[in-house]
Amino acid sequence: MRAWRVSEPGPILGEPIELVTEKRPVPQRGEMLLAVEACGVCRTDLHVVEGDLPVHRPSVVPGHEVVGRVLYIAEGTSTAFRVGDLVGVPWLRSTCGTCSYCRTGAENLCLRSRYTGWDHGGGYADYVVAEAAYALELPTGYSATELAPLLCAGIIGYRALKRAELPPRGRLGIYGFGGSAHLVAQVAMHQGAIVHVMTRDQRARDLALELGVASARDTYDQPPEPLDSAIVFAPIGDIVPTALEALDRGGTLSLAGIHMTDIPPLNYQRHLFHEKQIRSVESNTRADARQFLRFAQDHRLHVETTEYSLEQALTALRDLKEGLFAGAAVLVPLEKGLPYATS
Repeated sequence: MRAWRVSEPGPILGEPIELVTEKRPVPQRGEMLLAVEACGVCRTDLHVVEGDLPVHRPSVVPGHEVVGRVLYIAEGTSTAFRVGDLVGVPWLRSTCGTCSYCRTGAENLCLRSRYTGWDHGGGYADYVVAEAAYALELPTGYSATELAPLLCAGIIGYRALKRAELPPRGRLGIYGFGGSAHLVAQVAMHQGAIVHVMTRDQRARDLALELGVASARDTYDQPPEPLDSAIVFAPIGDIVPTALEALDRGGTLSLAGIHMTDIPPLNYQRHLFHEKQIRSVESNTRADARQFLRFAQDHRLHVETTEYSLEQALTALRDLKEGLFAGAAVLVPLEKGLPYATS
């Protein structure tokens, strides 16, 4: 199979990943082998490739928004999936299942959690091995390309929205408007929220307005009204004071990224008084994932995508870094209509 591996983490304008040809991975008990039909290009992949996140597995294959067809289920694996099923492989690959976090429904905080495309090979490849217990049933009515961004951008964004504690019919501010934000905005509006978007990119602002948000302004502009809740998707710490100032009394700011540049000093009176709060987001639980995917089944979401071939993975990451597309980028390993070899 073909696979992109992180040869040496570093700036994406260099060549920190390389395309190699190697044997397909062999699933062990509890695992399934999937033929990749689409894999989203997430900003977390960029953090792994550029070294913003510490190396967990040298020469890892990135990619954790994987839509794949089940080719083989290892002997002794208990799962409702069958060969031929189309399934989703998300960021959260496994947890210990026994610690206090796992036992109390907070498996996203498990100290022994493992992640697709960081601890184990991901979807920048023709084939991927997935933990059957963490693979996800997918909503119908979407193409594989549309499904891929739902598996992290959608799921993590959904958890960030929950963490933001938006009241019914509340006023939500979104900072940064990429793959995750454009999905979360639709979820919030379906729930009756008024959404204001702040982002630097004009194409993203245009997309936000097309999707029906109440306003779309530049990143550091104040929204036209005080916010009940806000989510920062851009990995830029300088945005945090701006977002806090935009909050109304008792408002909540949710920080959605796994990595963020340093947050500047905060002024207590300007940024935090009146019982404002800041909440971070770490990964997701399987319950989060299933809730969001059920929502996507019940409410047709517009998924804005730009397709790249597998060979163009480096280009896709560079374009993501430079903000050259609206919505999400998706790698499509094979030309549409070509069958996968299953032998």
